Amino acid sequence: MIRMRDGKSQHRSAEILSMLNLDDEPGQSNRNMVLAAADLWAVLERVKDPEIPVISVVEMGIVRDVILDETEVTDKITPTFSGCPAIEVIKCDIKNAIQDLGLNVSVETAIHPAWSSDWISDSGRQKLKDFGLSPPPRHGGRLALTFFELVQCPYCDSHNSSVKNTFGPTLCRAIYYCNDCQQPFEQLKPL
Repeated sequence: MIRMRDGKSQHRSAEILSMLNLDDEPGQSNRNMVLAAADLWAVLERVKDPEIPVISVVEMGIVRDVILDETEVTDKITPTFSGCPAIEVIKCDIKNAIQDLGLNVSVETAIHPAWSSDWISDSGRQKLKDFGLSPPPRHGGRLALTFFELVQCPYCDSHNSSVKNTFGPTLCRAIYYCNDCQQPFEQLKPL
């Protein structure tokens, strides 16, 4: 059994996890392929957050643990909110992606420790900004300070913004207005 924790690169070694028969292309014969830990994480990195389709569930820090035992994969995920309505879609998308490799998979929800916006990767933060969502600041657990800080506009980088609604289209977003470029925007809430 090989265990990979928290998507850390030191656990994405090229260790052989299993031998699979996969089609190269439709109509071609099967070939043996060695699936490495990095390959399994690459598959998970293609699974997008259904509410923010430019960022993967790995970049969001939702995938917490992946365990492979021969041909069985157990994937542990942590939702951004306990009542996240997208969690069932995420589970289904992860199952489908891993089952496409010919592996059996179970996806478990782990709510401890609770998800933190600090878990969003640097590349994920840039993708959020490019998408027009202000990424949450890193807070290291000091959330009381974070909620009173000015939010940076993802369009013009100004901090001259004001909150318009603390509840956006999803539980994890708030709506702001930039007083400089006059653009409304959302921020992924710091949690």
